[in-house]
Amino acid sequence: MTAYSMPTLQELGPDLLKVNRFGAFLALSFPFVLTFGFFIFALEGWWLAALLCPVVLSFYTYASISHDLVHRNLGLPRWLNEVLLCAIELLTLRAGHAYRASHLHHHAHFPSHDDLEGAAAAMPWWRALLDGPTLQVRIWLHAVKSSRRDRAWIWGEGAAVLLILAGSLAALPWTCLPAFFCGLNLAGSWVYPIATSWIPHDAHGATELTQTRLFRGRVIGFLALEHLYHLEHHLYPQVPHFQWPELARRLDPYLERAGIKAHRLWF
Repeated sequence: MTAYSMPTLQELGPDLLKVNRFGAFLALSFPFVLTFGFFIFALEGWWLAALLCPVVLSFYTYASISHDLVHRNLGLPRWLNEVLLCAIELLTLRAGHAYRASHLHHHAHFPSHDDLEGAAAAMPWWRALLDGPTLQVRIWLHAVKSSRRDRAWIWGEGAAVLLILAGSLAALPWTCLPAFFCGLNLAGSWVYPIATSWIPHDAHGATELTQTRLFRGRVIGFLALEHLYHLEHHLYPQVPHFQWPELARRLDPYLERAGIKAHRLWF
């Protein structure tokens, strides 16, 4: 084994690909529960709980369950995977199949100049923040041009986002809640360049192991809800997010041997 070689997934354990069906059902249901919860809490006047729903929704979909649907990691029938990718991402006013096109391109080409998802890694933090408000539109436009296979999905999802926005504005004479929900989700997507590119990536890294940062520790794991396993995901994208902590545990001896230092927040 060379200093930078990693074990195969077979060597790490094929059980990492196993998906608990009940757990997957709960994970796939959670975005809809959060959406429904926002309106219930808002109608009851529980505004803090209502505000937390789109925050968790935005994080949970893009970073985990939609992520699994993009990689088709859940063992679902193909048609169901595609429908859920579309439906769950539309809850947060994003085009799921445009996300797939962008994300798979990111895996294959980071840190190239045409990697929209990873571009913020090479920016100063303030420039990465400014990248957020237009990122989803640029991802959609790029996907329309570059993705032939899912083009019908991408066009349909783009139209659906516009219809949802138009419907929320049309409802303003009666209620501001749909527009408020849409606004919170749009604002939530603006932090993605910081959260999914600038923090976890190093565009100047010389190898696959140094282009994505390694994170460990209880504090940072708690703050990120056990989702800062970006290096592990880049190395083994077929592993579903349920298994990332175990994947990280099994990889630690190899990463230590390769001289990869973990970033920690206190402990």
